[in-house]
Amino acid sequence: MSLPRIFLVTLLCIFAGKVALANAPSTSLRPKARPVGITTYVPHQPRAPVFYNAHIRPKPRPTTAWQAPPRTQVQVTTVAHPSPQPEVAVFLGNVPGLQRSLRPKARPKNMRRIMARAKTAPVIPTAVAGEVRGPKRGAVCGDRAIRGQAISRIRGRISACGIDNPVKITSVDGVALSTPATLDCTTAKALKQWVHNGAKPAVGRMGGGIKSLRVVAHYACRTRNNQRGAKISEHGRGRAIDIAAINLNNGTALTVLTDWRTNRKGAALKQMHKAACGPFGTVLGPNANKYHQDHFHFDTARYRSGTYCR
Repeated sequence: MSLPRIFLVTLLCIFAGKVALANAPSTSLRPKARPVGITTYVPHQPRAPVFYNAHIRPKPRPTTAWQAPPRTQVQVTTVAHPSPQPEVAVFLGNVPGLQRSLRPKARPKNMRRIMARAKTAPVIPTAVAGEVRGPKRGAVCGDRAIRGQAISRIRGRISACGIDNPVKITSVDGVALSTPATLDCTTAKALKQWVHNGAKPAVGRMGGGIKSLRVVAHYACRTRNNQRGAKISEHGRGRAIDIAAINLNNGTALTVLTDWRTNRKGAALKQMHKAACGPFGTVLGPNANKYHQDHFHFDTARYRSGTYCR
C-alpha cells in the first residue's frame, strides 16, 4: 500500500471515532439491579388523565342505609303465548328490578302434538261467571236422556189440579212414547229410570228390543178411576202415567191386556211391574183391581208405609 493511501485511511478512522463518541448514551444501557429487600413485583402503572365530570364515572355510594325508591304505577302488557304455558307479563316503567327471569321457558316435548291438536280442536265458548250451561238441545229436566219440551204452567179447573213446572215428554232413554206425555220432572225422571233399569232388561233381545211405549193416559184433571166423589187422581197433578203395551222393533208388542197371563211375555211384563216398585210410589197392574186390567199405572205419590205395588 502506498503512503498516501495509508494516510487517508487513518484520517477516516479518526473521524469515525469522533462521531461515535459524540452519539454515545449518557447512561449505561444495562438494566439496574433490583434493590435488596424487595420480593414482590410492582407493575408499572401508567398515569392517565381523569375527567371528573365524565358520565362513565360511578357515583359514590351513600353513607346512610339504602332505601327502596317509592313505587310507581307500572304499565303491564300481556302477551299471549302460543304454547299452553301461562301468559307472560312484560313490565315496563321505573322498576327497581326484574320481577321474573327473562330467560324463555323450555318447550314441552310434545309441542308438535299440542299445536296440531289446537288447530283441529273446536272452539268452545267460555262460560260466563254465574252462568249455568243448559243440557243438550231438546232435553228437559236437566237430563239428556229425557227428550221433550218445557211448557207453561197448567192451572186445573179444580184447585187441587195443575202442574207448576210441566214438561211434555216425547222419549226417555232412547225409547219413544206413542203420544207426548205431560208430566212433572220428578215423574219423568222416574219413568226414565224404570225404562233403563226395568223395561229394557226385562225385554232383552225379544223382538229386537223396545221401540216405544204405548201411553194411554198422563195429565188429566179428574178423580181416581173417574169415580164421582173420589179423591183427585195423581194424573190431575202431573205425577202419573198409564202404559198399556211395550212395542218392539219387529212390529210385535207386549200388551198388558192379552199377555199378562202368558208364559214368556207375561214373565217379562211381571218383571217390568216389579222393577217399577221403587222409582214410583204407586204401581198398579191387572192384579190390583178391575180398572187396571189393560194397563200399568205408575205415579210418584209417596206413602209413610213405602211403595204401594199391586
